[in-house]
Amino acid sequence: MKTILHISKYYYPDLGGIETVAMYLAEGMTAYRNVVICFATDGIYSEEDIHGVKVYRVPVKFSFMSQDVAFSYRTILRQLVQQERPDVVHVHCPNPFVYPLVCSCISRETKLVLHWHSDILAKGLIYHLVKPFETAILKRADIIISTSPNYIPNSKPLQRFIGKVRVAQNGLITERFDLQDGDEEKIREIREQYKDKKIVFTCGRHIPYKGLDNLIKADAYIQGDCVILIGGKGPIDKELKAIPCSGRVKFLGRLLDDTLRHYLHAADIFAFPSNTKAEAFGIALAEAMYCRCAPVSYTIEGSGVNWVSVDKETGIVVQLNDIKALAEAIDTLIADNSLRNCYAEAARKRIVENFTKEKAIAVINSIYDEI
Repeated sequence: MKTILHISKYYYPDLGGIETVAMYLAEGMTAYRNVVICFATDGIYSEEDIHGVKVYRVPVKFSFMSQDVAFSYRTILRQLVQQERPDVVHVHCPNPFVYPLVCSCISRETKLVLHWHSDILAKGLIYHLVKPFETAILKRADIIISTSPNYIPNSKPLQRFIGKVRVAQNGLITERFDLQDGDEEKIREIREQYKDKKIVFTCGRHIPYKGLDNLIKADAYIQGDCVILIGGKGPIDKELKAIPCSGRVKFLGRLLDDTLRHYLHAADIFAFPSNTKAEAFGIALAEAMYCRCAPVSYTIEGSGVNWVSVDKETGIVVQLNDIKALAEAIDTLIADNSLRNCYAEAARKRIVENFTKEKAIAVINSIYDEI
């Protein structure tokens, strides 16, 4: 059995969008033996077995510009390559600290797959320092995986290597969002709490590119009877809460998985106002669509968001950063139950047919067959 060494910044139980993809690939690519190396968020080196996957965690010494640095990483990676003898190394990008280490530690016979979740967003001097290592690993790669066809034409680093680029969608772990025993009562309680007003819901990390300021400002233009519920936390919490708005805008804080599922099923409309290509795919959007929550989103050039939700098919997509258009789209869905339900059903169907983890794993397996 061939071995894959997955290199991810973090791994379960530390979960974000990239970490979720790394987990379902490591657990789901059962034709291979799967091993993971990642950073240890607690500063302690460890080796553990998680759901049949051997996971090595390397302690971090410090972080710089959102990049973790581990002095022992090279030594541990080299030992791991010698010990596990991987046939394929699968690197989840961006993670520029590991790029030169991977290039120096693996042999020419080892296949290298880069999972290109996003370009490096830092510009200026920082990117100038990183770019040579990025270019080197792109040259070395056998296959580069983009998470959407939309991302490829607008990614400058990928243009020189377009012949090696393939598309593999991110996949939703649907069982996390299927209704469970007791959920219907919780969903009913949420709806009753807001006296059966239409619920406009959004959830995510509170950072600038999520565009939550636009949603809050749209409150002034929304005419329909609704509440606007904002889940999540982040570094711009205070700034968001300082934006003038009506009492129907409510901040829910960080939501546990079960509670998030309840709100997604209780909501009528999912507002997804992310407004830069830093939102490379939109996994939160896919989660809402799977739960039959009709989405409203922005047009983002070079982002997979507009691949996940299609305008006037699964929801409404409006001009980037147009706050009034965002409000009008929400009003349209508040006023037209038939249209909203039509989009909601089409949204779930699109996720089931295209964006489940099973679909994603099948595509990745076919890409691996090439190499």
